[in-house]
Amino acid sequence: MSTVIVNIVRIKGERIVSLDDGKEQLISINGEFRALRRKDIIDTLFDALPPATVKFGCQLESINTDTDTAKSVLRFLDGSSIIAKVVIGCDGGNSVVANYLNLKPTKIFSLCGVRGFTNYPNGHSFDHEFGLFRKDNILVGRIPMDDNMVYWFCAHPYLPEDERTWESPELIRRSTLEVLSAHPQEIEEMIKNADINSFSLARLRYRTPWDLLTGTFYKGAVVVAGDALHVMGPFLGQGGSAGLEDSVVLARHITQKGLKQVGNERKIMVEGLGEAFNMYAKQRRMRVLRLSLETYLTGMLLGATSRLKKVMYFMVLSFLFPIKNGHVDYDCGSL
Repeated sequence: MSTVIVNIVRIKGERIVSLDDGKEQLISINGEFRALRRKDIIDTLFDALPPATVKFGCQLESINTDTDTAKSVLRFLDGSSIIAKVVIGCDGGNSVVANYLNLKPTKIFSLCGVRGFTNYPNGHSFDHEFGLFRKDNILVGRIPMDDNMVYWFCAHPYLPEDERTWESPELIRRSTLEVLSAHPQEIEEMIKNADINSFSLARLRYRTPWDLLTGTFYKGAVVVAGDALHVMGPFLGQGGSAGLEDSVVLARHITQKGLKQVGNERKIMVEGLGEAFNMYAKQRRMRVLRLSLETYLTGMLLGATSRLKKVMYFMVLSFLFPIKNGHVDYDCGSL
């Protein structure tokens, strides 16, 4: 097994800068806050699995459960199929498993999200803090990962012509520079010098908070987790973190209620999964509801075009979530 080693810095605070009026707000961060490449996390988790556990290049087309045998048939676009006793759907925002559970379709913010990495060979001069820069309806975020590498993102109103740039990293760079033409030079230079292969552009999606309040997280031996359950805007940086929380809680309850020792092996007891999934749903529902509600309100605030709507969303956010970064003060328990 190989191990991914990364040199990451600890983020000590959050600096919010309004470029419209020059006001700044510095918020200290309690606890540990570090920025990691998604690829490094995935590679580390993948390397910890037994060989041939993961099969690549498969896209799920449909799922059908035989209630008599408590087995599910998963059919893939390549024509193959498998039979599974347990299905854990982590298949993203356009989840086939979520559709099977009758969760309502995701919706789209009036915003696009651009993200990338910029390397400074001689080192950058940025403080170890999460910088947020607001101007009109544009939000730019910057997080140092180490002394040379910076992760950044830009959320801005969606324009129909953005569709033409999705498949071209160079066009994404150009369009982003046009959007940020009135921003400080250091931000423009960050975009200009970014790794061209790191650019991505996407419409920002979300699952409505009220759907999470009433929606079905599981049915029989089928359960959903991660973005497939609670796809949300990136404004809190909690989408991936919430997915990891899901996995810890789900694995813990399956271990406690859904596994049985048979000789020297532990096998899944289908009859125990219902209780395990029910406990998982109870523990996760309010957590993901709060995260989704805060990201929903933040996205609506950022995308609002009228001052009245901005004031309304700001007031609701301030009332429901008075503690800045309070969402990180959470412990999902041990595995």
